[in-house]
Amino acid sequence: MNTITVQQAAAFLRARDSYLILTHKRPDGDTIGCAAGLCRGLRALGKTAHICPGTGATHLFTPYLEGLLAPEGYAPDTVVSVDIAARSLFTDAGRPWLERGVDLAFDHHPSQEFFARQTCLDAGRAACGELIYDVLKELGPVTADMAAPLYVAVSTDTGCFQYGNTTAASHRVAAALIDTGLELFPLNKRHFRTKSWARLQVERLITERMHRYEDGRIAVAPVSLSLMDEAGATEEDMEDIAAFLGQIEGVETSVTIREQEGGSCKISVRTSAGLNATRVCALLGGGGHAAAAGCTVDMDLAGAEKAIMEAIHKVEAEG
Repeated sequence: MNTITVQQAAAFLRARDSYLILTHKRPDGDTIGCAAGLCRGLRALGKTAHICPGTGATHLFTPYLEGLLAPEGYAPDTVVSVDIAARSLFTDAGRPWLERGVDLAFDHHPSQEFFARQTCLDAGRAACGELIYDVLKELGPVTADMAAPLYVAVSTDTGCFQYGNTTAASHRVAAALIDTGLELFPLNKRHFRTKSWARLQVERLITERMHRYEDGRIAVAPVSLSLMDEAGATEEDMEDIAAFLGQIEGVETSVTIREQEGGSCKISVRTSAGLNATRVCALLGGGGHAAAAGCTVDMDLAGAEKAIMEAIHKVEAEG
């Protein structure tokens, strides 16, 4: 394990060139925002920097990637990953670069696997975007074009500053980003105040078909492929669906189980009353944060629900 500080990471970036930036599978606002902000920051230094194509980003996040994706045949000297905690989270396009060797990883997950030659890790950060902001601040002025994706990174990973991971540092970073002159209202409207019709149908069907345990303290939403079809929903309609059940009064632990093509299920666990979601998901081969974690299991929906409930009860019993 070779960990470095923000200042050391900034010196590393200043000394090198020809960058390729990797994002994780099923990309969220944090990994896309970090990649875009870092890419723009490196280019401001006169560096050659691109983001690895094949991110799988939905229409919510593709605007931040415009003009930043690597051209075909690009051969970088330096490979950097952002917001990737585990080898299993590399995209198909990023996996060859993992095998070649990642030079520097930026992350905020306590479940980080330390796959890179050097790692800049701060597990106390609500979003990896906070860490990237600190690095870019060391490299020079943070401009509005860097700030916009970084604001998306921080705001989406904190649920627009409503999740339990939000800290005073999250607000300070957001305020500094706003001070660069970025256009704030369009970002907040796009990510927090707009839902597709299909997304509303997904939420309706989840509400009708969810399972409540222990007087509503635990809520589980099995999301089948047929439910997606019924709602007319695509992956683009499912951003942050794992947070939906947590809005219900009395829910302390919410679980979303999404059926995948091929028979596996992706489980997301969110907690708000002290249960460690990472410990729960680690029992099924996953990881994440104390209040938000996930795993993938080779089971059907019923089997996955049984397995995650057993994991929750086991962690609760252990205290």
